Amino acid sequence: MARTPTPGTRDTILTAAAGLFYEYGVRAVGMAQVVEVAGCGKNLLYRHFPSKAELAAAYLDLVRRERAQSAGEALRWAGTPADRLIALVAEIADWVRRPGYRGCAFRNYLTEFPGEDDEPARVAKNYLADTRAEVDRLVGQLGAAEPELLAARIWLLVNGLYASTPEQAQTAVAWVTELVRESR
Repeated sequence: MARTPTPGTRDTILTAAAGLFYEYGVRAVGMAQVVEVAGCGKNLLYRHFPSKAELAAAYLDLVRRERAQSAGEALRWAGTPADRLIALVAEIADWVRRPGYRGCAFRNYLTEFPGEDDEPARVAKNYLADTRAEVDRLVGQLGAAEPELLAARIWLLVNGLYASTPEQAQTAVAWVTELVRESR
């Protein structure tokens, strides 16, 4: 007779996988490592996540929820579109300064698996597209003379910020602040 899984088992497995995937990369982590860190059996892991791709997609969904919550908190008090753009970049700068920061999980996945069109790649691409659309939307609300150019510049800074060092993070925030203020 099969045992009833302990409540929270799926979350325990996902948390273990997320830590491993973020630290070492999805490609480098085997399912046996996830089993060991999660403290579960192989059958239990595969009951919740039938494939590594499904586990990777769940990991990226988890990161997306974390990023959305963090960005939402940062944007909560920013009233104007200009303030919201600056707050969004400042939130990313804060993320980059976190201990153990190893890059953007979405960009990391797409770098590890270039050209893939599996579920994890779709999650990563959708997150990046949605974030870019938010930047475009906020820039559109500014009434800038060249909104496409301003949005492209801000997105370039966001991409660079994810690849920068913690010491460079404040420079990105200052530069976006300058760009937004000059666009008025």
